[in-house]
Amino acid sequence: MKFTEFGFKAEILEGLDAMRFDEATPVQQQTIPIIMEGNDLIACAQTGTGKTAAYLLPVLNELIDATGENTTTLVLVPTRELAIQIDQQLQGFSYFLPVTSVAVYGGNDAGLWEQQKKALISGANVVVATPGRLIQHLTMDYFKFLNLKHLILDEADRMLDMGFHDDIMQIVKTLPTARQTLLFSATMPPKIRHLSQKLLNNPQEISISISKPAEGILQAAYLVYDTQKIPLIKSLIQGKDLTSVVIFSSTKLKVKEIHKSLRQAGMPAEAIHSDLEQAEREAVMLNFRNRKTQILVATDIIARGIDVDGIDLVINYDVPGDAEDYVHRVGRTARAKSTGVALTFINDKEQEKFALIEKLIETTVYKAPLPADFDPGPEYNPDLSRKRKPFRQGGGGKKQFSRKKGNGRASH
Repeated sequence: MKFTEFGFKAEILEGLDAMRFDEATPVQQQTIPIIMEGNDLIACAQTGTGKTAAYLLPVLNELIDATGENTTTLVLVPTRELAIQIDQQLQGFSYFLPVTSVAVYGGNDAGLWEQQKKALISGANVVVATPGRLIQHLTMDYFKFLNLKHLILDEADRMLDMGFHDDIMQIVKTLPTARQTLLFSATMPPKIRHLSQKLLNNPQEISISISKPAEGILQAAYLVYDTQKIPLIKSLIQGKDLTSVVIFSSTKLKVKEIHKSLRQAGMPAEAIHSDLEQAEREAVMLNFRNRKTQILVATDIIARGIDVDGIDLVINYDVPGDAEDYVHRVGRTARAKSTGVALTFINDKEQEKFALIEKLIETTVYKAPLPADFDPGPEYNPDLSRKRKPFRQGGGGKKQFSRKKGNGRASH
Protein backbone atom coordinates (compact mmCIF):
# COMPACT_ATOMS: atom_id res chain seq x y z
CA MET A 1 0.00 0.00 0.00
CA LYS A 2 1.32 3.41 -0.97
CA PHE A 3 1.20 6.50 1.25
CA THR A 4 -0.82 8.29 -1.43
CA GLU A 5 -3.73 5.93 -0.65
CA PHE A 6 -4.31 7.09 2.96
CA GLY A 7 -5.94 10.40 2.06
CA PHE A 8 -3.17 12.59 3.47
CA LYS A 9 -3.19 16.28 2.60
CA ALA A 10 -0.81 17.53 -0.09
CA GLU A 11 1.64 19.04 2.40
CA ILE A 12 2.14 15.65 4.07
CA LEU A 13 2.67 13.93 0.75
CA GLU A 14 5.28 16.55 -0.20
CA GLY A 15 7.25 15.74 2.95
CA LEU A 16 6.97 12.00 2.33
CA ASP A 17 8.15 12.44 -1.24
CA ALA A 18 11.12 14.51 -0.09
CA MET A 19 12.06 11.76 2.39
CA ARG A 20 11.51 9.08 -0.30
CA PHE A 21 8.74 7.36 1.62
CA ASP A 22 6.65 5.42 -0.89
CA GLU A 23 5.38 2.05 0.39
CA ALA A 24 3.82 1.82 3.85
CA THR A 25 4.98 -0.91 6.23
CA PRO A 26 2.45 -3.40 7.68
CA VAL A 27 2.18 -1.52 10.98
CA GLN A 28 1.54 1.72 9.09
CA GLN A 29 -1.07 0.09 6.87
CA GLN A 30 -3.00 -1.18 9.90
CA THR A 31 -2.67 1.73 12.31
CA ILE A 32 -2.91 4.88 10.17
CA PRO A 33 -6.60 4.39 9.17
CA ILE A 34 -7.53 3.66 12.82
CA ILE A 35 -5.75 6.79 14.05
CA MET A 36 -7.20 8.99 11.29
CA GLU A 37 -10.69 7.85 12.34
CA GLY A 38 -10.00 9.19 15.84
CA ASN A 39 -9.99 5.85 17.67
CA ASP A 40 -7.85 4.98 20.66
CA LEU A 41 -5.29 2.32 19.80
CA ILE A 42 -3.07 -0.24 21.48
CA ALA A 43 -0.43 -1.53 19.07
CA CYS A 44 2.12 -4.26 19.65
CA ALA A 45 4.98 -3.61 17.24
CA GLN A 46 8.71 -4.05 17.63
CA THR A 47 11.31 -1.46 16.76
CA GLY A 48 12.22 -1.04 13.08
CA THR A 49 8.66 -1.64 11.83
CA GLY A 50 7.91 2.02 11.09
CA LYS A 51 5.67 2.72 14.07
CA THR A 52 6.98 6.28 14.58
CA ALA A 53 5.69 7.36 11.18
CA ALA A 54 2.51 5.38 11.85
CA TYR A 55 1.44 7.79 14.58
CA LEU A 56 3.22 11.00 13.52
CA LEU A 57 1.74 11.22 10.02
CA PRO A 58 -1.97 11.15 11.02
CA VAL A 59 -1.29 13.67 13.81
CA LEU A 60 0.56 16.03 11.46
CA ASN A 61 -2.17 15.63 8.88
CA GLU A 62 -4.68 16.93 11.44
CA LEU A 63 -2.37 19.72 12.62
CA ILE A 64 -2.47 21.34 9.19
CA ASP A 65 -5.93 22.68 10.08
CA ALA A 66 -5.04 23.49 13.70
CA THR A 67 -1.75 25.37 13.51
CA GLY A 68 -3.03 28.30 15.59
CA GLU A 69 -3.58 26.14 18.67
CA ASN A 70 -1.13 25.50 21.49
CA THR A 71 0.24 22.02 22.19
CA THR A 72 -2.14 19.44 20.76
CA THR A 73 0.09 16.37 20.88
CA LEU A 74 2.24 14.82 23.61
CA VAL A 75 4.51 11.85 22.90
CA LEU A 76 5.96 10.14 25.98
CA VAL A 77 9.09 8.02 25.50
CA PRO A 78 11.51 6.18 27.82
CA THR A 79 14.86 7.71 26.81
CA ARG A 80 16.35 10.99 25.64
CA GLU A 81 17.84 9.23 22.60
CA LEU A 82 14.38 8.16 21.44
CA ALA A 83 12.97 11.64 22.14
CA ILE A 84 15.65 13.21 19.93
CA GLN A 85 15.16 10.59 17.23
CA ILE A 86 11.38 11.11 17.08
CA ASP A 87 11.72 14.89 17.05
CA GLN A 88 14.18 14.67 14.16
CA GLN A 89 11.85 12.42 12.19
CA LEU A 90 8.95 14.75 12.94
CA GLN A 91 10.92 17.70 11.59
CA GLY A 92 11.50 15.76 8.37
CA PHE A 93 7.83 14.91 7.90
CA SER A 94 6.70 18.46 8.72
CA TYR A 95 9.24 20.24 6.53
CA PHE A 96 6.46 21.75 4.41
CA LEU A 97 4.15 22.42 7.38
CA PRO A 98 3.87 25.36 9.81
CA VAL A 99 4.28 22.96 12.74
CA THR A 100 6.50 23.47 15.79
CA SER A 101 7.90 20.77 18.07
CA VAL A 102 10.25 20.33 21.01
CA ALA A 103 12.08 17.37 22.52
CA VAL A 104 11.99 17.52 26.33
CA TYR A 105 14.59 15.38 28.07
CA GLY A 106 17.04 15.53 30.95
CA GLY A 107 20.51 16.94 31.07
CA ASN A 108 22.65 19.35 33.09
CA ASP A 109 22.75 22.00 30.36
CA ALA A 110 21.01 25.14 31.65
CA GLY A 111 20.59 26.37 28.11
CA LEU A 112 18.72 23.18 27.21
CA TRP A 113 16.29 23.71 30.11
CA GLU A 114 15.59 27.29 29.04
CA GLN A 115 15.09 26.22 25.44
CA GLN A 116 12.57 23.58 26.52
CA LYS A 117 10.82 26.03 28.88
CA LYS A 118 10.45 28.63 26.15
CA ALA A 119 8.98 26.08 23.71
CA LEU A 120 6.52 24.77 26.31
CA ILE A 121 5.34 28.25 27.26
CA SER A 122 4.92 29.25 23.61
CA GLY A 123 2.85 26.10 23.03
CA ALA A 124 4.88 24.01 20.59
CA ASN A 125 2.40 21.94 18.59
CA VAL A 126 4.08 18.61 19.40
CA VAL A 127 5.98 17.82 22.60
CA VAL A 128 8.14 14.67 22.66
CA ALA A 129 9.22 14.06 26.24
CA THR A 130 10.68 11.69 28.79
CA PRO A 131 8.35 11.49 31.81
CA GLY A 132 10.82 12.60 34.48
CA ARG A 133 11.92 15.81 32.76
CA LEU A 134 8.39 16.71 31.72
CA ILE A 135 7.22 16.47 35.34
CA GLN A 136 10.02 18.82 36.36
CA HIS A 137 8.64 21.40 33.92
CA LEU A 138 5.03 20.75 34.94
CA THR A 139 5.77 21.39 38.61
CA MET A 140 6.99 24.90 37.73
CA ASP A 141 3.39 25.64 36.61
CA TYR A 142 4.25 27.93 33.69
CA PHE A 143 2.23 25.96 31.12
CA LYS A 144 -0.71 23.57 30.88
CA PHE A 145 -1.88 21.08 28.27
CA LEU A 146 -5.29 22.72 27.89
CA ASN A 147 -5.71 22.00 24.17
CA LEU A 148 -4.20 18.52 24.08
CA LYS A 149 -5.93 16.18 21.62
CA HIS A 150 -3.44 13.33 21.27
CA LEU A 151 -1.48 11.41 23.92
CA ILE A 152 0.98 8.87 22.52
CA LEU A 153 2.99 6.44 24.63
CA ASP A 154 5.84 4.99 22.59
CA GLU A 155 7.71 1.93 23.90
CA ALA A 156 5.32 1.79 26.84
CA ASP A 157 6.74 -1.53 28.05
CA ARG A 158 10.20 -0.01 28.34
CA MET A 159 8.84 2.98 30.26
CA LEU A 160 7.22 0.64 32.77
CA ASP A 161 10.42 -1.44 33.01
CA MET A 162 12.27 1.76 33.88
CA GLY A 163 9.84 2.61 36.67
CA PHE A 164 7.88 5.42 34.97
CA HIS A 165 4.37 4.17 35.82
CA ASP A 166 3.72 6.73 38.55
CA ASP A 167 5.21 9.54 36.46
CA ILE A 168 2.96 8.63 33.54
CA MET A 169 -0.13 8.65 35.75
CA GLN A 170 0.90 11.98 37.28
CA ILE A 171 1.23 13.50 33.80
CA VAL A 172 -2.08 12.05 32.62
CA LYS A 173 -3.89 13.78 35.51
CA THR A 174 -2.93 17.13 33.96
CA LEU A 175 -4.35 16.26 30.53
CA PRO A 176 -7.88 16.74 29.16
CA THR A 177 -9.93 13.55 29.44
CA ALA A 178 -11.42 14.13 25.98
CA ARG A 179 -8.44 13.09 23.90
CA GLN A 180 -7.19 10.34 21.61
CA THR A 181 -4.70 7.99 23.30
CA LEU A 182 -2.33 5.74 21.38
CA LEU A 183 -0.17 3.14 23.12
CA PHE A 184 2.69 1.44 21.28
CA SER A 185 4.59 -1.40 22.93
CA ALA A 186 6.98 -4.10 21.74
CA THR A 187 5.48 -6.58 24.20
CA MET A 188 2.07 -6.99 25.77
CA PRO A 189 2.56 -8.23 29.35
CA PRO A 190 -0.22 -7.89 31.96
CA LYS A 191 1.16 -4.57 33.24
CA ILE A 192 0.69 -3.03 29.77
CA ARG A 193 -2.87 -4.35 29.63
CA HIS A 194 -3.51 -2.83 33.03
CA LEU A 195 -2.08 0.54 31.96
CA SER A 196 -4.14 0.54 28.77
CA GLN A 197 -7.32 -0.05 30.77
CA LYS A 198 -6.54 3.08 32.80
CA LEU A 199 -5.69 5.34 29.88
CA LEU A 200 -7.53 4.21 26.76
CA ASN A 201 -11.20 4.38 25.82
CA ASN A 202 -12.54 1.36 23.94
CA PRO A 203 -9.28 0.95 21.99
CA GLN A 204 -8.76 -0.99 18.82
CA GLU A 205 -5.83 -3.42 18.85
CA ILE A 206 -3.24 -4.57 16.36
CA SER A 207 -0.21 -6.82 16.70
CA ILE A 208 2.75 -6.89 14.31
CA SER A 209 5.76 -9.24 14.35
CA ILE A 210 6.04 -9.82 18.06
CA SER A 211 9.39 -11.07 19.35
CA LYS A 212 10.89 -12.05 16.02
CA PRO A 213 13.92 -10.42 14.37
CA ALA A 214 13.50 -9.02 10.86
CA GLU A 215 13.96 -11.50 8.01
CA GLY A 216 16.91 -9.57 6.62
CA ILE A 217 19.06 -10.29 9.69
CA LEU A 218 21.61 -13.08 9.39
CA GLN A 219 21.88 -14.44 12.92
CA ALA A 220 24.69 -16.57 14.30
CA ALA A 221 26.32 -17.28 17.65
CA TYR A 222 29.79 -18.19 18.95
CA LEU A 223 30.42 -20.44 21.94
CA VAL A 224 33.22 -18.70 23.81
CA TYR A 225 34.82 -18.29 27.20
CA ASP A 226 34.92 -14.71 28.47
CA THR A 227 38.66 -14.48 27.86
CA GLN A 228 38.08 -15.15 24.16
CA LYS A 229 35.55 -12.39 23.52
CA ILE A 230 37.82 -9.41 22.83
CA PRO A 231 40.20 -11.44 20.62
CA LEU A 232 37.15 -12.72 18.70
CA ILE A 233 35.85 -9.18 18.15
CA LYS A 234 39.26 -8.23 16.81
CA SER A 235 39.26 -11.25 14.50
CA LEU A 236 35.74 -10.50 13.23
CA ILE A 237 36.25 -6.79 12.55
CA GLN A 238 39.86 -5.99 11.68
CA GLY A 239 40.56 -6.09 7.97
CA LYS A 240 36.87 -6.47 7.10
CA ASP A 241 34.81 -4.03 5.05
CA LEU A 242 32.57 -2.97 7.94
CA THR A 243 31.57 0.68 8.21
CA SER A 244 29.39 0.58 11.33
CA VAL A 245 29.43 -1.95 14.17
CA VAL A 246 27.41 -1.88 17.40
CA ILE A 247 28.44 -3.99 20.41
CA PHE A 248 25.83 -4.41 23.13
CA SER A 249 26.34 -5.38 26.74
CA SER A 250 23.91 -5.46 29.65
CA THR A 251 25.61 -3.05 32.08
CA LYS A 252 27.40 0.26 31.81
CA LEU A 253 30.31 -1.17 33.81
CA LYS A 254 30.80 -3.90 31.24
CA VAL A 255 30.44 -1.35 28.41
CA LYS A 256 33.27 0.69 29.91
CA GLU A 257 35.45 -2.43 30.21
CA ILE A 258 34.77 -3.48 26.61
CA HIS A 259 35.49 0.03 25.34
CA LYS A 260 38.78 0.17 27.23
CA SER A 261 39.84 -3.28 25.98
CA LEU A 262 39.03 -2.43 22.36
CA ARG A 263 40.95 0.84 22.52
CA GLN A 264 43.92 -0.97 24.05
CA ALA A 265 43.72 -3.39 21.13
CA GLY A 266 43.99 -0.46 18.73
CA MET A 267 40.38 -0.54 17.55
CA PRO A 268 38.42 2.68 16.80
CA ALA A 269 35.62 2.36 19.37
CA GLU A 270 33.48 4.76 21.37
CA ALA A 271 31.07 3.99 24.23
CA ILE A 272 27.66 5.37 25.12
CA HIS A 273 26.03 4.87 28.51
CA SER A 274 24.12 6.75 31.20
CA ASP A 275 27.25 8.10 32.96
CA LEU A 276 28.03 10.38 30.02
CA GLU A 277 26.77 13.95 29.98
CA GLN A 278 24.08 14.62 27.39
CA ALA A 279 26.44 16.65 25.19
CA GLU A 280 28.95 13.77 25.27
CA ARG A 281 26.30 11.23 24.30
CA GLU A 282 25.10 13.38 21.42
CA ALA A 283 28.68 13.85 20.20
CA VAL A 284 29.30 10.08 20.28
CA MET A 285 26.10 9.38 18.33
CA LEU A 286 26.86 12.14 15.81
CA ASN A 287 30.30 10.69 15.13
CA PHE A 288 28.78 7.23 14.73
CA ARG A 289 26.06 8.45 12.35
CA ASN A 290 28.64 10.38 10.31
CA ARG A 291 30.83 7.26 10.08
CA LYS A 292 33.68 8.94 11.98
CA THR A 293 33.44 6.16 14.58
CA GLN A 294 33.41 2.58 13.32
CA ILE A 295 32.51 0.77 16.57
CA LEU A 296 29.91 1.84 19.13
CA VAL A 297 29.69 0.00 22.47
CA ALA A 298 26.31 0.50 24.15
CA THR A 299 23.98 -0.63 26.92
CA ASP A 300 20.53 -2.15 26.44
CA ILE A 301 18.93 1.00 27.78
CA ILE A 302 19.66 2.79 24.49
CA ALA A 303 19.16 -0.22 22.21
CA ARG A 304 15.90 1.24 20.92
CA GLY A 305 17.30 4.74 20.61
CA ILE A 306 20.00 3.95 18.06
CA ASP A 307 18.31 4.74 14.77
CA VAL A 308 21.18 4.62 12.27
CA ASP A 309 20.85 3.28 8.76
CA GLY A 310 23.49 0.99 7.33
CA ILE A 311 24.74 -0.76 10.47
CA ASP A 312 26.67 -3.73 9.12
CA LEU A 313 27.13 -5.77 12.26
CA VAL A 314 25.60 -6.08 15.72
CA ILE A 315 27.48 -8.07 18.36
CA ASN A 316 25.87 -9.22 21.58
CA TYR A 317 28.89 -9.33 23.86
CA ASP A 318 26.74 -11.21 26.35
CA VAL A 319 23.37 -12.96 26.03
CA PRO A 320 20.53 -10.47 26.58
CA GLY A 321 18.24 -10.86 29.56
CA ASP A 322 15.21 -11.88 27.52
CA ALA A 323 13.96 -12.38 23.97
CA GLU A 324 12.67 -8.83 23.62
CA ASP A 325 16.07 -7.37 24.50
CA TYR A 326 17.59 -9.72 21.93
CA VAL A 327 15.14 -8.58 19.24
CA HIS A 328 15.80 -4.91 19.98
CA ARG A 329 19.56 -5.38 19.96
CA VAL A 330 19.72 -7.28 16.68
CA GLY A 331 17.06 -4.98 15.19
CA ARG A 332 19.64 -2.20 14.99
CA THR A 333 20.88 -3.87 11.81
CA ALA A 334 18.72 -4.75 8.79
CA ARG A 335 16.59 -1.64 9.24
CA ALA A 336 13.49 -1.55 7.04
CA LYS A 337 14.23 -3.69 3.96
CA SER A 338 18.02 -3.82 4.32
CA THR A 339 20.14 -6.75 5.46
CA GLY A 340 22.67 -7.13 8.26
CA VAL A 341 24.48 -9.55 10.54
CA ALA A 342 23.87 -10.12 14.25
CA LEU A 343 26.30 -12.26 16.28
CA THR A 344 25.89 -13.37 19.89
CA PHE A 345 28.69 -14.51 22.21
CA ILE A 346 27.52 -17.33 24.50
CA ASN A 347 29.71 -18.33 27.41
CA ASP A 348 29.37 -21.54 29.39
CA LYS A 349 26.97 -19.98 31.91
CA GLU A 350 24.51 -18.38 29.47
CA GLN A 351 23.49 -21.33 27.33
CA GLU A 352 20.18 -22.03 29.03
CA LYS A 353 19.25 -18.35 28.69
CA PHE A 354 20.06 -18.36 24.98
CA ALA A 355 18.10 -21.55 24.42
CA LEU A 356 15.08 -19.83 25.94
CA ILE A 357 15.53 -16.91 23.52
CA GLU A 358 15.64 -19.37 20.59
CA LYS A 359 12.42 -20.92 21.82
CA LEU A 360 10.64 -17.57 22.15
CA ILE A 361 11.72 -16.29 18.71
CA GLU A 362 11.03 -19.73 17.22
CA THR A 363 14.44 -19.83 15.57
CA THR A 364 17.47 -22.06 16.02
CA VAL A 365 20.43 -19.72 15.66
CA TYR A 366 23.45 -21.13 13.81
CA LYS A 367 26.42 -21.84 16.10
CA ALA A 368 29.46 -20.77 14.10
CA PRO A 369 32.89 -22.37 14.64
CA LEU A 370 35.61 -20.22 16.18
CA PRO A 371 38.50 -19.15 13.93
CA ALA A 372 41.11 -21.84 13.36
CA ASP A 373 43.74 -20.17 15.56
CA PHE A 374 41.43 -20.10 18.62
CA ASP A 375 41.33 -22.66 21.40
CA PRO A 376 38.01 -24.54 21.51
CA GLY A 377 35.15 -22.84 23.28
CA PRO A 378 32.57 -24.57 25.47
CA GLU A 379 30.20 -27.09 23.90
CA TYR A 380 26.61 -26.02 23.42
CA ASN A 381 24.52 -28.06 25.82
CA PRO A 382 21.84 -25.89 27.51
CA ASP A 383 20.37 -28.82 29.42
CA LEU A 384 23.74 -29.66 30.92
CA SER A 385 24.48 -26.01 31.78
CA ARG A 386 21.66 -26.06 34.33
CA LYS A 387 23.44 -28.80 36.24
CA ARG A 388 26.96 -27.39 36.01
CA LYS A 389 28.77 -26.28 39.09
CA PRO A 390 29.65 -22.56 39.21
CA PHE A 391 33.39 -23.09 38.63
CA ARG A 392 34.33 -23.66 35.00
CA GLN A 393 37.67 -23.65 33.27
CA GLY A 394 37.83 -20.94 30.62
CA GLY A 395 39.93 -20.52 27.52
CA GLY A 396 42.62 -22.99 28.61
CA GLY A 397 43.35 -21.00 31.78
CA LYS A 398 43.19 -22.01 35.39
CA LYS A 399 40.06 -22.07 37.48
CA GLN A 400 39.73 -18.77 39.29
CA PHE A 401 37.55 -18.17 42.28
CA SER A 402 37.41 -16.39 45.60
CA ARG A 403 35.64 -17.22 48.79
CA LYS A 404 33.32 -14.66 50.33
CA LYS A 405 33.84 -14.18 54.01
CA GLY A 406 31.19 -15.31 56.41
CA ASN A 407 28.92 -17.34 54.13
CA GLY A 408 31.15 -20.25 53.18
CA ARG A 409 30.25 -19.91 49.48
CA ALA A 410 32.65 -19.38 46.63
CA SER A 411 32.03 -17.12 43.66
CA HIS A 412 33.79 -15.69 40.62
